[in-house]
Amino acid sequence: MEQFDWNLLKSFLGVLNAGSLSAAARQLHISQPTLGRHVSELEDALGVTLFERGRDGLTPTQAALAIAEHARSVADATGAVALAAAGRAKDVTGTVRITASDIVATYVMPRIIADLLAEMPGLEVELVPSNDIENLLRRDADIAVRMMRPVQLDLVARKMGDIAAATYAHRDYLERAGKIPTGPDDLAGHVVIGYDRSDLVIRGFRQGGMEVDRHFFRFRCDGQVACWKALLAGVGIGFAPRYLARGHNELVELAADFEISPLPMWLVTHRELRTSARIRAVYDFLADRLTSFAAS
Repeated sequence: MEQFDWNLLKSFLGVLNAGSLSAAARQLHISQPTLGRHVSELEDALGVTLFERGRDGLTPTQAALAIAEHARSVADATGAVALAAAGRAKDVTGTVRITASDIVATYVMPRIIADLLAEMPGLEVELVPSNDIENLLRRDADIAVRMMRPVQLDLVARKMGDIAAATYAHRDYLERAGKIPTGPDDLAGHVVIGYDRSDLVIRGFRQGGMEVDRHFFRFRCDGQVACWKALLAGVGIGFAPRYLARGHNELVELAADFEISPLPMWLVTHRELRTSARIRAVYDFLADRLTSFAAS
């Protein structure tokens, strides 16, 4: 039998108890597609069908009922480990300085940090919105969340997952423009949102075979949040992670010819800082939450 992680059993128990993917997704605070994928992965790993799909929801099979008690035993044991870890977490004191990109620092980290501070009452957190990996090397930050793997030997990095991104435009902008581009070659005459001094988007176009310079972008700003707000305001065509665009029905995702490679998310710290119990506790907490976030 293939190995599988605890998250699959957790999702299985959630669906078993709730009776449907939608109800379980609300209770577990993860997306319904992710939950369905977890159940399918567990079925593949075990080689059995766990739920029959019907009009009234999901009905557990005999195989599901047979493993339910074993899964609950694992859940109880995992809960005991979590309680023991929480007891130690209360002893974590001091300040941890975390840096992340503008977008991640604004839209991802606040909820995670709220849970972190609740679990570790002796902890203080400083959050630095920045894309500069050098702040770890200068010891200006203890832990960084980055969208590229650092190459410096003094840094330790762990991949959290891949963040899907896409090309979007506001419906009002497309109506004003009078035409919807179907590929990068159709962008001539359109307002394209890009960075000012950073060449990140330029390099992305060049990797796709398009030679552009900064003047290709009629709106330029190195502030990621400002670029996102400009996209929402209908300034032009821009690029954004899908988790951010989710729920914004005013945005139109452009055709598959605009496909953007997923952005890897890395959790980074300085090698010497891994010997600090405080940094290690926060690093492990962030790793757990960000891995779940990247998979959702």
